[in-house]
Amino acid sequence: MSIGPQFKTYPTQDQLAHMDRDLTFHPSTVVNPKVLTSAQIAHFNSQGYVNGIRVFSPEEIAETRAFIDAIIGRVLAQGGSSYSMKHAHMKYGRVWDLITNPRITALVKDLLGEAVVGWGAHFFCKLPGDGKIVAWHQDASYWPLTPSKTLTLWLAIDDADVENGCMKFVAGSHLEGHLTYRRSSAEEDNVLDQTVENAEQYGTVVYNELKAGEASIHSDLLLHSSEANHSKRRRCGLTLRYCTPDVRGTLGWNNEGILISGSDPEGHWGNPPRPVRDYEGI
Repeated sequence: MSIGPQFKTYPTQDQLAHMDRDLTFHPSTVVNPKVLTSAQIAHFNSQGYVNGIRVFSPEEIAETRAFIDAIIGRVLAQGGSSYSMKHAHMKYGRVWDLITNPRITALVKDLLGEAVVGWGAHFFCKLPGDGKIVAWHQDASYWPLTPSKTLTLWLAIDDADVENGCMKFVAGSHLEGHLTYRRSSAEEDNVLDQTVENAEQYGTVVYNELKAGEASIHSDLLLHSSEANHSKRRRCGLTLRYCTPDVRGTLGWNNEGILISGSDPEGHWGNPPRPVRDYEGI
């Protein structure tokens, strides 16, 4: 009997509190970007994000959407939730193809530099009428990674707008460092388990509306959240996570990192191969 991939372990809040991590923003130092403009890089450094980046045409993203529709259907039929599709590049060959896609990684390299590791892929799909929210949080609060040289590319599989619960940012909040949070209460109906109180005090709230096939990129220290989807339309996005090779991950988080470009002299990142199948368990 074959043994499937061994996925990383998610740390508890207590474990994270006792880890020695550098959680300060490291601005991009790229001076000759190939895809993004210098103004976009400056915006990422000052505001913590860039958005509205066209990656795939409507026809290309429609093909990807059909594949993702099939994944979601299988997960829901097996009793999973539309938020439970983690480690996606370790399970699905076509998601591995997306995290390593040259169009996507070119954007990432314009911010992180030529040496890049892709370490995570996770679907966030709000079904029509989904009442759950994602409370204000920083990604770095969940990840046993150091230093804080990690970003997320959020690829819109469906159109994402205010009506169906698009992501929103607190512009500039990444410059505040790591912020205090509390454990979310059950009444909040939060997809995650952390809430940063009074997040709006740290900057201007910006709604990250995207058309299908567009992407945004945000720092792991940027406060972000999303509201419930009260519309009759789905809002699905694929988060692709990247860092520089000098970042160190514990609890097996390095095992899922793909060295996309550059070198990893100490062999810290696992560099897993492309999954043979497009659908887990087939």
